[in-house]
Order: sequence, then C-alpha cells, then structure tokens
Amino acid sequence: MVEPPQTDDGEFVVVARVARPQGRRGEVAAEILTDFPERFADLTRVFLGPPGQPPEAFRVENSWPHKGRIILKFAGVDSISEAERLRGWEVLIPRTERAPLGENQYFVSDLEGCRVLVERDGTMREVGRVTSVDATGGVDLLHVETARGEALIPLAQDICKRIDTASKVIVIDPPEDLLELNQD
Repeated sequence: MVEPPQTDDGEFVVVARVARPQGRRGEVAAEILTDFPERFADLTRVFLGPPGQPPEAFRVENSWPHKGRIILKFAGVDSISEAERLRGWEVLIPRTERAPLGENQYFVSDLEGCRVLVERDGTMREVGRVTSVDATGGVDLLHVETARGEALIPLAQDICKRIDTASKVIVIDPPEDLLELNQD
C-alpha cells in the first residue's frame, strides 16, 4: 500500500499537498501524502497545481522534513505572498517516477477500480469493485462495492490469491461468510 490515488488524467500521482507558507523566502510546508517521504530528498522537479486543474512544472531548490511535514523551496517562489498562492495546491510527480515496490506491494491507485472475483469449483463470480483502501496499521482493508452494499475484504495473501493490477482484477478465496459480514 502506498501513494495516494492518481489524478483524473492518470498522468501524475499526488505526493504532497501545500499546507501553508513556511519562512520568509517562499518556502512552503506540505502535508506528505506518500509512503516514501525519503523521495523528497532527490526531487529536483515536481508539478504543482490546484486539485483538478492542469499542473505546471516547478524546480525544487531544496527540501527538508520538519514536524511531520516536508518543507519545499521552489525556484521562482521567493516571498511569503508568492508561497501563499500555492496554499492547497497538490505536489505531483509523473506516474512513471513512482517509487519501486517490493513483492506483494501495490499502489492504492492501482488497486482502486479493480474487479474482485471469487473463484470456486473452477468458476469465477464477480463480487464487485474496489472503491478505496484503508491502511489499518495491520492488514489493509479493501472497500468493495457490491450489488448488496459495501464489503470489507482484508488485503491478505491468504484471501487475495491473485492481484493483477494491469488487468484490474483481484481473485479472492474468502473464508466462509466473509462477504456477508458487512452487508445488510
């Protein structure tokens, strides 16, 4: 589980959101929205823009962690008032520059929208689609919209037998009655 969902056009992923100006030289404090905060140390270019609008490229002059956030200094943003106009803007990177993942790790944006199927006795039955993923601190939970409402499915190897993000398919082998637990 990592990274927040991709932008609407699919070209970028959001890694932070500007919270407020920080300092007097145009720095901004940003909320970190990635499971890979170490990535900011090597960023030299990002894209910024208000949510839902096309972003523009900015050169990163400097970055450092501070009180659970990341402080970013962008070229051409040199005053508090210039930094203030970035408040609420998303900090994005190209989708192709996402951090590499280990085995059995997935980006949230790749899991969302996946069809969830149960395979029993050689036949497949569609359960629904993943609408979101909750990081619980233990086993993450897939929120799956089904014909009967929402089902919560643990993102565990014992249950999720095959995950194919390219085909947007997750094949599960749930314990008895798991799918009925959270439904009316």
